[in-house]
Amino acid sequence: MRGRDAFERSLRALLKQCRIESSGEIQEIEVSGSLAYSWANLKVRIIPLSGDPASAREGSTLSILRKESPGSWLIVRDANLLSARS
Repeated sequence: MRGRDAFERSLRALLKQCRIESSGEIQEIEVSGSLAYSWANLKVRIIPLSGDPASAREGSTLSILRKESPGSWLIVRDANLLSARS
């Protein structure tokens, strides 16, 4: 998926049908000048509003950020390796 608009449309459609619960644990953050990355472990539960069984995913995420102004960081790339949790 590319772009904020595509992500927003997809998320809004999902939230009409499901509730999302998530938690994350940051493993590492590195800052170098105006660039930074964050590696985390993420757990996500997707719970259908219909009452159908929930699904769960977990895995690593990697976010790359760029400093836009003093105190302001923008995520410029975000990748995850979430897979179904058994």
